[in-house]
Amino acid sequence: MQIKLLRAMTRSAVFELCNESCYYAPSPFSVALDGRTVMQDQKTNVFSVYGLEPARSYELRVCSDGDTGTLYFTTESESFFVDASRYGLVGDGVTDDTAKLQAAIATCPPGGTVYVPAGTYRTQSLFLRGSITLYLEKGCTLLGGTDRRDYPILPGVLPCHDEVHEHYLGSWEGNPLDCFAGLLNIINTADVTITGQGTIDANADAGDWYENVRQRRGAWRPRLFFTNGARNVTLHGVKVRNSYSWTIHPTYSRDVNILDIDILNRADSPNTDGIDPEACRGVNIIGNNVHVGDDCIALKSGKVFMGSRLGIPCSDIVIRNCLLDRGHGGVVIGSEMSGGVKNVQVVQCLMNRTDRGFRVKTRRGRGKNAFIDGLQFRNVRMVGVLAPFVINMFYFCDPDGKTDYVQSRDPLPVDDMTPRLGSLLLEDVVATGAQYAGCWFSGLPEQPIESVEMRNVHIDFAPDAKAGQAAMQCYSEPCCKLGVFAENVRRIHLHKVDIVGYEGECLQLHNVGTLEQD
Repeated sequence: MQIKLLRAMTRSAVFELCNESCYYAPSPFSVALDGRTVMQDQKTNVFSVYGLEPARSYELRVCSDGDTGTLYFTTESESFFVDASRYGLVGDGVTDDTAKLQAAIATCPPGGTVYVPAGTYRTQSLFLRGSITLYLEKGCTLLGGTDRRDYPILPGVLPCHDEVHEHYLGSWEGNPLDCFAGLLNIINTADVTITGQGTIDANADAGDWYENVRQRRGAWRPRLFFTNGARNVTLHGVKVRNSYSWTIHPTYSRDVNILDIDILNRADSPNTDGIDPEACRGVNIIGNNVHVGDDCIALKSGKVFMGSRLGIPCSDIVIRNCLLDRGHGGVVIGSEMSGGVKNVQVVQCLMNRTDRGFRVKTRRGRGKNAFIDGLQFRNVRMVGVLAPFVINMFYFCDPDGKTDYVQSRDPLPVDDMTPRLGSLLLEDVVATGAQYAGCWFSGLPEQPIESVEMRNVHIDFAPDAKAGQAAMQCYSEPCCKLGVFAENVRRIHLHKVDIVGYEGECLQLHNVGTLEQD
């Protein structure tokens, strides 16, 4: 049995079993630390241990059905241990503990750990400084305040004295707009870790955050976890609950690790995406359980102003061993992607009853930097996903989304507003219980999708499947048990693609340049 160390922190560590199973381990296993059993009947490939000592070496042993794996690791060193309870925390879930928690964070020396013991701490926005660890003990809950007037506003644009440069801070749906600060914020700093077995609960459903969500009320809604201009950030282990809007939202940041966390938002909560990296480079999303009211994971890079002004893509993204449960989409790209999305690997994930599995959303007007390329989707299982694969370059979002400019099926001139979509590889995928369509690929007539390659893919349909719209675009009728629909694609390669239970023609192709089947 092979075990991989994903990250050792000062007082916790996270590991991954190396196998081909999606999210769940092939069989339950136990975990021992220095000969002492710390976990029994563990079921997921990614697991964590807590309550460790800093700068200490450990032996980790995993046993399952007579198979044993051993790994030696050393925790990070720690300069100081800052017990936040010494700052006067009340922890009764009613008293506002924001200032006291912020004081503990602000006064923690570099390399130190801010420890928050068990208790329920009512708080508004907290801002983490660099080179610290925030450790949330089991039984600890950071509970968001319900009055929006208590949250600071992050301005969308901060002007520079030279009147040329600007700093973009607040963000709402891909534009630099004033928004309320998140519950936890990491801005213009580096080397920050949030870890532990505690809970971060934005408590949004107890306030008015879900009312009139398309109206700006003082500012746009906050995220639960927000970064801007950050480097080397890790969010690990915690339970995340009841976000105001998008839940985990790193923006314009590098080297972000989101490991073994559990996200739960109400199924009817509006726009509560799970994990949405925006214009970030080097993001590892590994071992997470995501159950939300919108897309589980969505990769973004801003709308056309940010895409043309900064041109920073969302790139080098690894999504592995995640359970993506009952969201609108499992892994989604766009629609705010005007800076581009490049080099994405989705591996060993399990998608359960999401509306769509892998989904690309773009449209005319996203701009010439809106180039999506290098997408690899391998060893994935889908159960009850209505439409497993959707690429939609006619996505009818925004006020102009249903205009002729966006929706015309006639080729328009290729110009600075035309997005592009490069290569997509789908390999070793099993999708059972689909309903609308197995695959729906809509490129633009003037800018077709470059390449779709499918290898060892099995899709079958639920016997009682219902009809629905596979892609959110005009001129597409509801469909049911449609095998593969493709329009405006330069090359499609199908190798060992098995589609069962479809109705009508399995391949419905329009303006497809090359079709290769073997």
